[in-house]
Amino acid sequence: MLRRLYDWTVSLAASKNALWALAVVSFIESSVFPIPPDVLMIPMILAAPKRAWLIALITTVASVLGALLGYAIGAFLFDSVGQPVLAFYGKEAYFDDFATRFETYGAWVVLFAGLTPFPFKVITILSGLTGLSIPVFIVSSIIARAARFFIVAALLKRFGPPIRDFIERRLGLMFALFLIALIGGFYLVKFL
Repeated sequence: MLRRLYDWTVSLAASKNALWALAVVSFIESSVFPIPPDVLMIPMILAAPKRAWLIALITTVASVLGALLGYAIGAFLFDSVGQPVLAFYGKEAYFDDFATRFETYGAWVVLFAGLTPFPFKVITILSGLTGLSIPVFIVSSIIARAARFFIVAALLKRFGPPIRDFIERRLGLMFALFLIALIGGFYLVKFL
């Protein structure tokens, strides 16, 4: 089933309504959809490199708006919608530990999830459930999603098809390592 959903998502990149499809996929990916918008964004940018910034902007805006839907699901519809989504991703067991850490590191958690392959929808839902400050949530989401999508757009615009494999396979890991180093640096400065 997941493979058919992936193939269907990729086929949208070639349609005449690709930008609208990208916006919809980016929106719902931040709250419930399992396929990341990169699946649409990458072939769209490769096909039209001059539109890379527009494509990244649409992806970012729609993703942040979708993140607000995920937040609302966590805040108001957790039992009926949020719990099944977390169960689908196998993350419901992590909630108690997550809620405790979220009080201290909420903005960092949103940044980490927004930049890496970690399912962003899990964090958006849990952000609403734990009551993370909405301004902190929005700013963290904008920074993370804009960084992720504009870096991908810049790499594709500059290097074209040869960078595609790196982006699809390794960019999430690189973002995760960068964020770990950044947080580690702040931690060292604070406690040394």
